[in-house]
Amino acid sequence: MNKDKALEELFLAQKPHFDDKAGFMAALTRRLDAVEYVRQHQEATLRRYKMAMVAAFVIGIVSGAVTLAFVLSTPADVPLFTVHVQSSILLWLADNSRTLSATILSLLMSLGLMSIASNVHDILRMQANRHM
Repeated sequence: MNKDKALEELFLAQKPHFDDKAGFMAALTRRLDAVEYVRQHQEATLRRYKMAMVAAFVIGIVSGAVTLAFVLSTPADVPLFTVHVQSSILLWLADNSRTLSATILSLLMSLGLMSIASNVHDILRMQANRHM
């Protein structure tokens, strides 16, 4: 409480002097114009972020649907690719290609969804900070 009283006394002790000169008004106008420019720039940036998020969502839905259609349309017992080499690692990859591709696609889609959620959270936090 003492700090609040000290701050209050400090502010009350200050007696600002205002001039009605044209220089002061011109400087004030420039500063207000700069603030307005920054505000418009932030609003435009938020609009771009929102449009990017909508585009990412639509692309994710389309790519997920295509991936799901591809995985479901191919026979389960036929590998996605075959190799004619007698390497055990490549044969294992060919035998498990459907499982591996589905796993990789699932991981990529999960990463994409987490990225979108993180971006939405950042945008909402930016909007909340802007209104304070």
